[in-house]
Amino acid sequence: MCSTTLANLLSMTIRSIGFVRKMRGGGQSHLLQCDDGQFYVVKFSNNPQHPRTLINEWIASACLKHLQISTPETAIVKLTGEFLAQEPDIYIQLGSRRLRVEPGLHFGSRYPGDPAKAMVYDFLPDSLLGKVRNLNEFLGVLAFDKWTGNADARQTIFFRPQSQTGASFPGLGYMAYMIDHGFSFGGPHWTFYDSPLQGLYFRPVVYQNAKSVNDFQPWLDRVVHFPEEVLAEARNQIPVEWLTGDEPAMEALLSRLMTRRERVPQLIWESRHELVPRIGCSPESRKLGMVPGQVWEIHSRAQNGLDDDFQGFRNISKDSPDLPQRPQIQHKEM
Repeated sequence: MCSTTLANLLSMTIRSIGFVRKMRGGGQSHLLQCDDGQFYVVKFSNNPQHPRTLINEWIASACLKHLQISTPETAIVKLTGEFLAQEPDIYIQLGSRRLRVEPGLHFGSRYPGDPAKAMVYDFLPDSLLGKVRNLNEFLGVLAFDKWTGNADARQTIFFRPQSQTGASFPGLGYMAYMIDHGFSFGGPHWTFYDSPLQGLYFRPVVYQNAKSVNDFQPWLDRVVHFPEEVLAEARNQIPVEWLTGDEPAMEALLSRLMTRRERVPQLIWESRHELVPRIGCSPESRKLGMVPGQVWEIHSRAQNGLDDDFQGFRNISKDSPDLPQRPQIQHKEM
């Protein structure tokens, strides 16, 4: 690692100083306070899902920031052996066994405020989704999820913007943060399983303004013309211990990711019948006997003259679903 990269890594590394609570989810992340005065949802390098999920989170976060899609700030969080010894509530539960969290560098996603003051929700009813200030970013993040082959449903949190004193502003509505990208790139398999259902958010109202592929702009153009330098920089920031033995596979993954940029409009087009039935037809369309998919299709063709097979976009063959062997993590029981 060159001296410049090492200096950048050190500048992004913070230390945990306190345990707040465990978080829900298969990754068994914990909410920790860190020495920069912020709180982070920390995913451990020996989490039950796979060490690659930390790399996925780091690369996905860099991509989302470049695409100008709202997502938490990220950091590399150092957990020392001394800190872990002082916090017996930090552990991984596997069945009836408690496994120690390994000291070292872990992935942190910044919590939006002080958890004692900020109210953060992982669900809003449809009646409140209209008050989300960046609701249109659900279209942008769908383009991202199609590009990165997110094998999970879209995960989001909502919160009210706060002042520096921690006071919230109800009149400003809510903000949405796109979170939990451990299963981008097919999760630990580092392959792309393209399906019309992948990456969709479970509340259909967020797609109500999508009537054509053009409605996914400007994010669609940002994906198609995504600069390789952004991926290279994110790759160079990954701690060595996260990547040991995976360097060739990482380079191959990033190469495939760049190659499939031009396929994203096609992948969105192929999802139109999953998007539109969630939205529904207008009364006028139903009188004409149209099904929802026809409305979206006709609108898209009128704007773009699109062909069903999106000629000109390359088809990428699916990779093997077999999980490559990594050096075995030696889980230590407590």
